Amino acid sequence: MGLRWLAFPAATIAGIGILGAAIAAFVLLLAYPNLPSIEALTDYRPKIPLRVYTADGYLIGEFGEERRSVVKIESVPDILKHAILAAEDERFYHHTGVDYIGVLRAAYSNISQGGKLQGASTITMQVARNFFLSREKTITRKLYEVLLAFKIEAGLSKDQILELYINQIFLGQRAYGFAAASQAYFGKPLEKISIAEAAVLAGLPKAPSAFNPVVNPTRAKQRQLYVLRRMRELDYITEAQAAEAQKASISVKRDGADFPVRGEYVAEMVRQMLFERYPEEVYSRGFRVYTTLRKDDQDAAYAAVRKGMLDYDRRHGYRGPEGFTDLKEDAEEAYDEVLSDYLDSDDLFAAVVLDANAKEVRAWRRGETIVISGDGLKFAASALSDKITPGKRIRRGAIIRVLQDDKKRWSIAQLPTVQSSLIAVNSYDGAVRALVGGFDFNLSKYNHVTQAWRQPGSSFKPFIYSASLEKGFTPATIINDSPVTVDPFLTGGQVWEPKNYDGKYDGPISMRTALTRSKNMVSIRILQSIGTQYAQEYITRFGFDAEKHPPYLTMALGAGSVTPWQMARAYTVFATGGYKVEPYIVQRIVDDRGNLLAQAQPVLAGDPNLRVIDPRNAFLMDSMLHDVVRHGTAARANSLGRKDLAGKTGTTNDQVDAWFAGYQPGIVAIAWMGYDQPRKMGNNETGSVAALPIWIDYMAKALKDVPEVFMPQPEGIVTAKIIDGNPKAPDGRLEFFYQENLPPESPPEPRARDEAVAPQP
Repeated sequence: MGLRWLAFPAATIAGIGILGAAIAAFVLLLAYPNLPSIEALTDYRPKIPLRVYTADGYLIGEFGEERRSVVKIESVPDILKHAILAAEDERFYHHTGVDYIGVLRAAYSNISQGGKLQGASTITMQVARNFFLSREKTITRKLYEVLLAFKIEAGLSKDQILELYINQIFLGQRAYGFAAASQAYFGKPLEKISIAEAAVLAGLPKAPSAFNPVVNPTRAKQRQLYVLRRMRELDYITEAQAAEAQKASISVKRDGADFPVRGEYVAEMVRQMLFERYPEEVYSRGFRVYTTLRKDDQDAAYAAVRKGMLDYDRRHGYRGPEGFTDLKEDAEEAYDEVLSDYLDSDDLFAAVVLDANAKEVRAWRRGETIVISGDGLKFAASALSDKITPGKRIRRGAIIRVLQDDKKRWSIAQLPTVQSSLIAVNSYDGAVRALVGGFDFNLSKYNHVTQAWRQPGSSFKPFIYSASLEKGFTPATIINDSPVTVDPFLTGGQVWEPKNYDGKYDGPISMRTALTRSKNMVSIRILQSIGTQYAQEYITRFGFDAEKHPPYLTMALGAGSVTPWQMARAYTVFATGGYKVEPYIVQRIVDDRGNLLAQAQPVLAGDPNLRVIDPRNAFLMDSMLHDVVRHGTAARANSLGRKDLAGKTGTTNDQVDAWFAGYQPGIVAIAWMGYDQPRKMGNNETGSVAALPIWIDYMAKALKDVPEVFMPQPEGIVTAKIIDGNPKAPDGRLEFFYQENLPPESPPEPRARDEAVAPQP
C-alpha cells in the first residue's frame, strides 16, 4: 500500500517529464528547421564607416551611423578577453551555448521575483540575439535564442564566436565593438588599454547608457569595480593588479577630439567628395581614404593657427564670461549638468565659477575643482573688479574658459571670436601637406581655406607686377610713389583717393623697392599703365576667377575676392619657376579589404602643359619676393634663419583681412586672419603682425632639417648695374633684366645669385 502510494506521484512526475520532453522535442522539430542560417556569421560583413587618414596612416576622421573597427581575435589583448568573460560569461569556453548553472540561477530569481524574466544569456546567446533577434523579453524569443545558440556553437569555434561578439556588440557613443569603443572613450587602440580601462569597457554590454563613463562616470566606476572583483575571483589578475586598477585614474575623452591628428576640415572635404561618388555606400562599405596630409605638418599648422588667434585675442583684452547660471546646488552632478552645454575646445576647457575675488578664482572643470591665482588671473583681471557691470564680471555661476600650462598652472582664457586658416602645399606636385580651416571644427564647420572669399589686399600685388613684366617693366623701372586721385569711371564707384598704409610717400622709386615696401601708389600706377582689362585676363593664368576681380584700379590693391586655396595654387607659379600646380587632397581610396579604388595622378611641376608664365618672369618675381622677406614688410621671417624664403604680406582697407602668402621652393603656405562677418581687426593688425607669425610658426617645423634651395637663373636673364633713383638706395647695385629689356647704357655683368641650386621634385 505504502509503495503504491509513493509510486503514483513518481509516475506522475515521470509522465510530466516525458510529456515535457516530448513537447520540447516537438517544438524543437518545428522550430529548428525555421532558424535562420548562420551564413551571416561565417561571412561577417558589418557596416563599416568611412575612415580618413593622413598620408602616413594616422586617422583624422570617421563617418557612419555606427563606429566600428573589426579586429581579429588574435589582436585582442588577453586582459580584455578576461574582463569580458568575467563580466559576461565566465564558463564561455566550457558550455555548449547555454550555461545551465546560470539558467537555474536565473530561473530561481525569476520565480522569487514574481515571474520577472532575468538574463542568463551567454556570449553565444548574445551573438544570436544581436545578429538575428529582437531584444524583447518573451519566452518565445528566449527559446529561439537558446536554439540559435546551439546552432551557432555547432557551426563555429569558440574563438570565432568571441570574435563576432567583440566586433558586433553595441557599447554606447555610437560605438559597435570593443575596438571602436576604445577609441571613442579613451582615444587609443585596444592593444594599449590598461586593466582599469578594459574593466570599464567590459562593463558596458550590460547597459551601455547606464554605465557610459562620459555620461555616468559614477555608475561606470561602480560597474568597473564589479568587473575587477570578478576578474580577481577568477584569478585573471593578481591582488596587486586589482588594487592598482581600482585606484587608477581613467581619462575619458570629452572634447569631441576623436582622433590623434586634428584634421577635421580635411576629413569633411573628403566625406563630401566620397558622398558624391558613392552616395549609397559611403557610410557602410568601409572605404579608407588616405589624404596627402602629413601628421607633423598638420600638427604644426594646427598649433600655429590656434596660437595666432589666441595671441590676437590677448592683444585685444578679455571680453567677459561666456554665460551665467544660478548654482542652486553645491553638487558635482549640478556643475556637470551646467557644463554639458559647453564643448571643450582642445586644451581650452569650459569651467563654472564656484567663488571669485581679485586674488583667487575657484572653478569646477568636469571632474575636479581648480584654483586660479597669480599670473593666471592677469588676462581677466578687469573682470574681477567690483566696478565692472555684473554681465561682464567673473562671479559665482559664471562660465569661463581655463587653460593649463606645462607646469600644471591654470589661467583664465577665452575662445577667440576672430578666425584664421592655413594651407600648405607641396609646390612640386600639389599635395596639400597641411590644412586648418578655422579655430575648432566642432565649434564652426565653416572651412576658411576653401569657402571664405576674402579680399587679398597687398598679397595680390605680385600678380599685377608679374603682368607688368610682360609689358616691358623691369624690377628697376622707376615709378612715382606720390598721392593718386582716381576718377569714379576708373574705380567703378566714387572718387578714390587711396593712401599708402604708413601714410608716407617716397617719390620716384624702383619697382623692386615698391614691392618690398608694399607701396600702394606704385601698384596703382603700374595697373594704370598696363590696363585693367589686360591685368584681369592675365591673372586667370594663376587660377583666379576674372569675374571676382572687376577691371578697375582697385584691383591693384587686392580689392577682388580669393580663397586661401586659390592663393596657394597661384603662389606655386612663383615657387616653381612658372608652373601652375593644382593642389589636391586625396592620395588614394581603398575598400574595406584593401582593394585600390582610386589613385591620384598629379601632374608635376616641369610638365610643359602646366607652364603659365615665362620662366624669366617667375625668376624676377621670385627675386623681388625674396627681398620682401629679407628687408621688407615680411622681415620678421628672417627669424627662421633661412635665405630661401619669399612671399608677400597682405592687409586690406581698415585691417579687415590679414594675409601672408609665402614659400620656400618646395612648399607654399598661406596664412589668413579675419572675422567671419568682415570688420576691422584693430589698429596695426596687418599681415605682418596677425598672419605672418602663424606662417613662421608653421614653417619653423615644416622646414626643419630641409636644406636651402634656390631657383636656378633661366636663360634670357641678364644682370646690369643700375642707379635706383632713390637717394636712400646705394648707387650702382646689380639688377636682373630680361635680355631684351636691358637698358642700353647698362652692359651685362655676371652675378652669382646666392647658391643657385635647382629645386628637386
